[in-house]
Amino acid sequence: MAHMIWGSLVSFWMVIQFPDNAMAWQEIFLRWFHFLAGITWIGMLYFFNLVNVNLMKALDAPTKGKVIPQLMPRALFWFRWGAVVTVFIGIWYYMIILSRESSVGRIFGTWLAVVIVAWLLIFLILRPVSGALNNGNLIALLVAILMFLLTWCVLHFNATPDSSNRALSIGVGGGMGVIMLLNVWGIIWPHQKRIIAWTKANAESGTPIPPESAKLARRAFLASRMNFWLSIPMLFFMAAASHFPFLGK
Repeated sequence: MAHMIWGSLVSFWMVIQFPDNAMAWQEIFLRWFHFLAGITWIGMLYFFNLVNVNLMKALDAPTKGKVIPQLMPRALFWFRWGAVVTVFIGIWYYMIILSRESSVGRIFGTWLAVVIVAWLLIFLILRPVSGALNNGNLIALLVAILMFLLTWCVLHFNATPDSSNRALSIGVGGGMGVIMLLNVWGIIWPHQKRIIAWTKANAESGTPIPPESAKLARRAFLASRMNFWLSIPMLFFMAAASHFPFLGK
């Protein structure tokens, strides 16, 4: 029996052929940790949108005062830092891809500028949370137009004769991912942090929750729901980078 097990292990080891260059090792570890962090981030995003929103609607104020201060800080910790690690490693990997095909500085600079401009427009769209811009359908339409323009700009300004499907797909999907990250740190987390503090103070000492809380909650919800829908095309382009060659070479 021991002989058979040993023979199986030897046979298994003989068919393994590890890469003999450092870059291959770097890339697999970058992609691996990118996946792990991304699953954590997007998993928490789906939890918030598919489970937590409806759960909070069903709880009364005293129960929220107990649940929110305990649940949300923990969930938002993994949510926001998962986003940071995912995007940081993704950008690192994207620059490796660009370095093989074109001028990294020019392409990356143009890409980042387009993404930041798109997010600033989204930030302005979400700022009022009143009137017409409190309408989720209108916001969805405006963001869809912005994402179409983002895609066009990435493909128009970043495409070269040598651009691969991987570089272009990651450029589009990664751009959406950066916007999602900026929504997390620029809107969702700052607003939720204040809401959590107010809810905790109300539960512990009866301090009234400011009326501003409703506006902050609405804005954080809209940004979170936007991230939920953006994750769908973002994940498509990330998968297409290796499995669906429809852009570039």
